[in-house]
Amino acid sequence: MVGFLNIKFQISTPLKLITFTNKGIYCPQGKFYIDPWRPVDLAVITHGHADHARWGMKKYLCHHFTKPILYKRISEDIECQSVGYGEVININGVKVSLHPAGHIIGSAQIRLEYKGYVSVVSGDYKVQDDGLSTPFELVRCNEFVTESTFGLPIYNWLEVEDLNKKLQSWVLRNKENQKTSVFIGYSLGKAQRIMKAVEGLGKIYVHYSIGKLNEAFETVGIDLPDYEIPDFRESVKHVQDEIVIVPPALLDSNVIKKIPNAATAICSGWMQVRGARRWRSADAGFAMSDHADWKGLLQAIKATEAELVHVTHGQTEVFSKYLNELGIQSDVVETLYGDDDEEETEKEIIKDENQ
Repeated sequence: MVGFLNIKFQISTPLKLITFTNKGIYCPQGKFYIDPWRPVDLAVITHGHADHARWGMKKYLCHHFTKPILYKRISEDIECQSVGYGEVININGVKVSLHPAGHIIGSAQIRLEYKGYVSVVSGDYKVQDDGLSTPFELVRCNEFVTESTFGLPIYNWLEVEDLNKKLQSWVLRNKENQKTSVFIGYSLGKAQRIMKAVEGLGKIYVHYSIGKLNEAFETVGIDLPDYEIPDFRESVKHVQDEIVIVPPALLDSNVIKKIPNAATAICSGWMQVRGARRWRSADAGFAMSDHADWKGLLQAIKATEAELVHVTHGQTEVFSKYLNELGIQSDVVETLYGDDDEEETEKEIIKDENQ
């Protein structure tokens, strides 16, 4: 269920509370950046995917659940402060708080308030409750920064329970045919959703890159189904007829080829329309996404009651044009965020493992 932060605020003369620079989204009053892509002194991070949380910042600020992900992905040596959802901190006179984005574990919308003016940078988000991420919270504001990864009317997700039933039916059918169910899903966010969906249908085996990030979930007390991490450099005949989850970076690798009687399924929002073209080697495709669909984007943006909406990545031109046609002032902002954020995250983990 989507929450709602109903804080009344004074509507004042619009401020330059956020600006868009060649380093990232900048708050001049607070002297900090949100999800910068170049090194800065203070980076406020929306979530742990690689295009939003990069190496090289002097100091990081994020949600408690994102902190162990940054340690796993970037370095144990980074200086990182973490806060809880709704906790307000003052940075050079700017009230800053983090609110659930529903994208992945620890994902947050960054709320900034200064002299009665409120800006919200949402990062990546979805309004569906996936059962793992803290559900999305609608936050009223004057100015809203949104993604539009799936900002076209053709993208409409199934309810989570209905999608999970499809995954479960596929696994059971594979078992009847002595097939090994191999799911392809990003290591941070998607893989854990798959694990929960197929829990109890057989032994679950995950690639090392997924297991490494599972530890971040377990560190903050989020229970995941039992799983094992096979050594794909050795024989993996023992995974026959069971469930294996690997990241997309390994789709056409020897890892897949070593799995006995493998039936492969891609779990991605792109499966709704272009699965056959993008993933021709897969046996099945499920439209599972950690981003908001068309209806979810519009639901969130309308509920913010924002006077100005910035569209940062995805179907930017089309989506921004539609918002303007609805009477919501919108513009397109160029950033270095994108829909391959999860892939970059897992490549960082896989590159040194040779598995």
